[in-house]
Amino acid sequence: MAQGNGYSYTHTIDGQSEASERGFGVINPATAEVFAQCPDASREQLDRAVAAARRAFPSWAAKSFAERREAIAAFAHGLAKRIDEIGPVLTREQGKPVGQAKWEIGGAVHELEAMCTEELTSELVRNDGKHRVELVYHPIGVVGAIAPWNFPIILAAHKIAHGLYAGNTMVLKPSPYTPLATLLMGEVARDTLPRGVLNVLAGGNDLGQWMTEHPGIDRISFTGSVPTGKKVMASSSGTLKRVTLELGGNDPAVILEDADIAAITPNIFRGAFLNAGQICMAVKRVYAPEKLYEPLVEGLTKLALSHRVGDGFEDNVEMGPLQNKMQFDKVNGILEDTKRHKGARITAGGHTLNRPGYFIAPTIVADANDEMRLVREEQFGPVLPVLKYKDVEDAIRRANDTRFGLCASVWTSDFERGAEVAKRIEAGTVWVNHHVGSEADMPFGGFKESGVGRELGHMGLVSYMEVQAIKVPVA
Repeated sequence: MAQGNGYSYTHTIDGQSEASERGFGVINPATAEVFAQCPDASREQLDRAVAAARRAFPSWAAKSFAERREAIAAFAHGLAKRIDEIGPVLTREQGKPVGQAKWEIGGAVHELEAMCTEELTSELVRNDGKHRVELVYHPIGVVGAIAPWNFPIILAAHKIAHGLYAGNTMVLKPSPYTPLATLLMGEVARDTLPRGVLNVLAGGNDLGQWMTEHPGIDRISFTGSVPTGKKVMASSSGTLKRVTLELGGNDPAVILEDADIAAITPNIFRGAFLNAGQICMAVKRVYAPEKLYEPLVEGLTKLALSHRVGDGFEDNVEMGPLQNKMQFDKVNGILEDTKRHKGARITAGGHTLNRPGYFIAPTIVADANDEMRLVREEQFGPVLPVLKYKDVEDAIRRANDTRFGLCASVWTSDFERGAEVAKRIEAGTVWVNHHVGSEADMPFGGFKESGVGRELGHMGLVSYMEVQAIKVPVA
């Protein structure tokens, strides 16, 4: 069995604990050292997990929404009982402060219940006296869910909630960077869900490809980067799997001339630097009008300089490290490119911390320009560019000048005007005077290369089902 801190981590297959012959090390990003071993699932173990899910599917799909809701609620309650145990594991493997780790697990508990309220019934679309046409919703079958490393628990919970509530069974794979807390979710499933309904396997990139190619898996739900999402779609095409891809973003915050800078600056800062900026929907670039520009830069700079960074177990830490060396090196590369651009001002941060681990100081870059990597790419780290615009048309044009389209925000004292500007921004979610957050009844997904399909809300639930049209003569 793979171990860490005296604990043995195992897969969950058909409601049972399973070890693997092989394992891999899990690194604590605050120390850059391996702290635990994780089992590495074989292709044969995946085959058995898929077979277990297929066996469990008929009886699970036959249950009513109310019965499935009750079972998922039991799973949520089981997870809630282990927050204090799982939270520190999540901090060690992901890096976020332990209070934020426990908040994430608590959020997953809430979402598991909040997402399982709507009941899909047949829908009458025509009854003209000659024929009656109904739409009937059926679960798809076995879902392959692949979760990311930035919020491994709550994003897995989104997939579990709607996937299982719709009547499907599931094989869940966490990121190899953050597998352990998710394996503990599998332990909860053993005690609360019927055998085979939720199987949890850890492994590397090979496991992900085996899942996307597997003929026994009917649907893939993937959250991660754009390049990997494209590979998932290509790999899934061989069996024409239904695919939902929630991918990256380069999310703009557009500040209008009437915004209250003193009031909104802390909210923009939180939207950019929560989880060390490692959030697909985080603020990635800020556009401010000339008259508000310097007060905004000054306010963001003060917050960055006072933001406490450290190991997630240290007192009063607000931000942990980057989660892995690959991301750490990428953000450092973007920082070095930024320093080569004449005119760009780094007003806070701009350096790594002199300590073990993957730490980068919260960084504000003023006088950024549209051609910098920091503006063109998704940095996915604690570095925020602030750009100046001349008028709203200029801001909207530049906000939309990207291959991404996940989220955005508009900041103003005139909410209706903010809503009108929001409608012109090419993104799946646009907030007014807010940035970052998901809600159980609000569909989430992206325009352009930021994804395919939607999760959450009515659209998310329907995406886990097949829609059947039935036409019947009227007697």
